[in-house]
Amino acid sequence: MIDLVLFAGRILLVALLYVFLYSTMKTGIGLVRGQRRDAAIWSVDVEKGSKTLRGLHVDILGPVVIGRSPSSDIVINEPFVSATHARFTLQGPALVLEDLGSTNGTLVNGHPISQPVTLRDGDEVQVGDAIMRVSRR
Repeated sequence: MIDLVLFAGRILLVALLYVFLYSTMKTGIGLVRGQRRDAAIWSVDVEKGSKTLRGLHVDILGPVVIGRSPSSDIVINEPFVSATHARFTLQGPALVLEDLGSTNGTLVNGHPISQPVTLRDGDEVQVGDAIMRVSRR
Protein backbone atom coordinates (compact mmCIF):
# COMPACT_ATOMS: atom_id res chain seq x y z
CA MET A 1 0.00 0.00 0.00
CA ILE A 2 2.79 2.41 0.91
CA ASP A 3 4.49 1.67 -2.43
CA LEU A 4 1.34 2.69 -4.27
CA VAL A 5 1.14 6.00 -2.34
CA LEU A 6 4.80 6.76 -3.03
CA PHE A 7 4.36 5.93 -6.73
CA ALA A 8 1.31 8.22 -6.97
CA GLY A 9 3.28 10.95 -5.19
CA ARG A 10 6.11 10.65 -7.69
CA ILE A 11 3.70 10.82 -10.64
CA LEU A 12 2.04 13.89 -9.11
CA LEU A 13 5.44 15.55 -8.53
CA VAL A 14 6.52 14.93 -12.14
CA ALA A 15 3.19 16.26 -13.43
CA LEU A 16 3.53 19.43 -11.33
CA LEU A 17 7.09 19.89 -12.57
CA TYR A 18 5.93 19.67 -16.20
CA VAL A 19 3.10 22.16 -15.56
CA PHE A 20 5.58 24.55 -13.94
CA LEU A 21 8.08 24.26 -16.79
CA TYR A 22 5.35 24.70 -19.40
CA SER A 23 3.97 27.83 -17.75
CA THR A 24 7.47 29.29 -17.33
CA MET A 25 8.31 28.63 -20.97
CA LYS A 26 5.01 30.10 -22.17
CA THR A 27 5.52 33.25 -20.08
CA GLY A 28 9.09 33.70 -21.38
CA ILE A 29 8.00 33.31 -24.99
CA GLY A 30 5.16 35.76 -24.39
CA LEU A 31 7.58 38.33 -23.01
CA VAL A 32 9.89 38.01 -26.01
CA ARG A 33 6.99 38.29 -28.45
CA GLY A 34 5.63 41.28 -26.57
CA GLN A 35 8.97 43.07 -26.74
CA ARG A 36 9.30 42.52 -30.46
CA ARG A 37 5.75 43.67 -31.16
CA ASP A 38 5.63 46.65 -28.79
CA ALA A 39 9.16 48.00 -29.14
CA ALA A 40 9.73 50.56 -31.83
CA ILE A 41 12.57 49.67 -34.13
CA TRP A 42 14.92 52.62 -34.39
CA SER A 43 17.93 52.82 -36.66
CA VAL A 44 20.82 55.18 -37.29
CA ASP A 45 22.29 55.78 -40.73
CA VAL A 46 25.60 57.60 -41.10
CA GLU A 47 25.18 60.12 -43.94
CA LYS A 48 28.41 62.12 -43.70
CA GLY A 49 31.78 61.29 -42.24
CA SER A 50 34.82 59.24 -43.06
CA LYS A 51 34.66 56.77 -45.96
CA THR A 52 34.58 53.84 -43.57
CA LEU A 53 31.53 55.23 -41.77
CA ARG A 54 29.41 56.51 -44.67
CA GLY A 55 26.49 54.24 -45.35
CA LEU A 56 26.73 52.48 -41.98
CA HIS A 57 23.29 51.31 -40.79
CA VAL A 58 22.76 50.35 -37.13
CA ASP A 59 19.49 49.01 -35.71
CA ILE A 60 19.08 50.17 -32.13
CA LEU A 61 17.80 47.35 -29.95
CA GLY A 62 19.56 48.45 -26.76
CA PRO A 63 22.12 51.01 -25.63
CA VAL A 64 24.47 52.09 -28.44
CA VAL A 65 27.62 54.01 -27.51
CA ILE A 66 29.31 56.34 -29.99
CA GLY A 67 32.96 57.23 -29.51
CA ARG A 68 36.58 56.94 -30.54
CA SER A 69 37.24 53.95 -28.29
CA PRO A 70 37.39 50.56 -30.06
CA SER A 71 34.93 49.25 -27.47
CA SER A 72 32.25 51.69 -28.69
CA ASP A 73 29.37 50.33 -30.78
CA ILE A 74 29.84 53.04 -33.42
CA VAL A 75 33.54 53.91 -33.66
CA ILE A 76 34.31 57.37 -35.04
CA ASN A 77 38.08 57.70 -35.21
CA GLU A 78 38.39 61.49 -35.32
CA PRO A 79 40.30 63.85 -33.02
CA PHE A 80 37.14 65.83 -32.09
CA VAL A 81 35.32 62.73 -30.79
CA SER A 82 35.76 61.61 -27.18
CA ALA A 83 36.47 57.98 -26.27
CA THR A 84 32.86 57.55 -25.12
CA HIS A 85 31.11 60.52 -26.66
CA ALA A 86 27.36 59.87 -26.67
CA ARG A 87 24.83 57.10 -26.13
CA PHE A 88 21.53 56.14 -27.74
CA THR A 89 19.11 54.37 -25.37
CA LEU A 90 15.60 53.07 -25.73
CA GLN A 91 13.13 54.24 -23.11
CA GLY A 92 9.91 52.46 -23.93
CA PRO A 93 9.09 53.29 -27.54
CA ALA A 94 11.21 56.48 -27.44
CA LEU A 95 14.83 56.86 -28.50
CA VAL A 96 16.93 59.05 -26.22
CA LEU A 97 20.37 60.53 -26.98
CA GLU A 98 22.65 61.72 -24.23
CA ASP A 99 26.06 63.31 -24.37
CA LEU A 100 28.46 61.46 -22.06
CA GLY A 101 30.46 64.51 -21.02
CA SER A 102 32.30 64.85 -24.30
CA THR A 103 34.76 67.67 -24.80
CA ASN A 104 33.34 69.00 -28.07
CA GLY A 105 29.65 68.19 -27.53
CA THR A 106 26.92 66.52 -29.54
CA LEU A 107 24.51 68.31 -31.87
CA VAL A 108 20.90 67.39 -32.60
CA ASN A 109 19.49 69.20 -35.64
CA GLY A 110 22.36 71.68 -35.37
CA HIS A 111 21.80 72.51 -31.69
CA PRO A 112 24.18 71.39 -28.91
CA ILE A 113 22.64 69.22 -26.20
CA SER A 114 23.49 69.38 -22.50
CA GLN A 115 20.97 66.84 -21.20
CA PRO A 116 19.29 63.72 -22.61
CA VAL A 117 17.09 64.48 -25.62
CA THR A 118 14.19 62.42 -26.95
CA LEU A 119 14.70 62.00 -30.68
CA ARG A 120 12.08 61.98 -33.41
CA ASP A 121 12.03 60.26 -36.76
CA GLY A 122 14.33 62.10 -39.18
CA ASP A 123 16.40 63.95 -36.56
CA GLU A 124 20.03 64.61 -37.45
CA VAL A 125 22.76 63.84 -34.91
CA GLN A 126 26.28 65.20 -35.32
CA VAL A 127 29.28 63.78 -33.48
CA GLY A 128 32.54 65.33 -34.65
CA ASP A 129 32.34 65.46 -38.45
CA ALA A 130 29.99 62.46 -38.66
CA ILE A 131 26.33 63.21 -39.34
CA MET A 132 23.79 60.50 -38.60
CA ARG A 133 20.07 60.39 -39.39
CA VAL A 134 17.73 58.68 -36.95
CA SER A 135 14.74 56.81 -38.35
CA ARG A 136 11.91 54.73 -36.98
CA ARG A 137 10.39 51.81 -38.85
